[in-house]
Amino acid sequence: MSALQLTQTQSDLPYIHGFSATEQARLVRQARFSEAMVYRDVDFSGVQKLLEVGCGVGAQTEILLRRFPEVDITGLDFSQRQLAVARQRLQGSPEHGRATLLHMDAEDLDFPPASFDGAFLCWILEHVHSPERVLAEVRRVLKPGARLYATEAMNATFFLAPYSANLQKYWMAFNDHQLSVGGDPFVGAKLGNILMRLGFRHVETKVKTWHLDSREPHRRQQVLDYWTELLLSAADQLIEAGRVDAELVESMTKELRLLRSDPELVFFYSFMQASAVV
Repeated sequence: MSALQLTQTQSDLPYIHGFSATEQARLVRQARFSEAMVYRDVDFSGVQKLLEVGCGVGAQTEILLRRFPEVDITGLDFSQRQLAVARQRLQGSPEHGRATLLHMDAEDLDFPPASFDGAFLCWILEHVHSPERVLAEVRRVLKPGARLYATEAMNATFFLAPYSANLQKYWMAFNDHQLSVGGDPFVGAKLGNILMRLGFRHVETKVKTWHLDSREPHRRQQVLDYWTELLLSAADQLIEAGRVDAELVESMTKELRLLRSDPELVFFYSFMQASAVV
């Protein structure tokens, strides 16, 4: 998921996955893996100038450029390190001329009002200190009638069977830590209220769910592998913060291996996507 800081230094970001090359590559795989579900209801037809908040390493930017060939994208992020990777990635793309990537604070956008025809946010608001301030700024720079799409986490929905105690303990520590550093792993469920308070119109929310069992064993294994990578990406930060220890990480990893070989494995997770009009 992409990294955006608002008011503090990068080390104070409520982004708990880190900024390593391994994590940057994971973000690209994540975007491609979840593309079908994320973009199934996204429609930017008729949009010319699109704002992408929290473009990170350019993983979603790349998809947006491919899916919407008429759109020019302005992507912004507060992490210079992520932006450098994004620029390098997009440089080799034939569509890179339609993307402008900027270092910017999403709580204080350096654009005049009514600058954009649409806005896209994906896996970003859980990693900022004030999602409402970010969305207020986005609304300010959108033209009347412009549409926003925001796709966000709702981590209370995560469930695997057979029950795995160490995995659940790690997951609780994961979410507690994100809350403690100023993020919000449950922001997806709150998007409707936030958008209404800010004066958006035609606010809609959709629940998008991975529910996989023995009926789709190959897809189930893909999702579990994806989530295993996501969970472990935060391990170093959680250990450093004292939320977990190496023994718990090892025990959780062992449980994940056992789940992978279990024919009765059930995986369930829901995330939220909101759309609204200025």
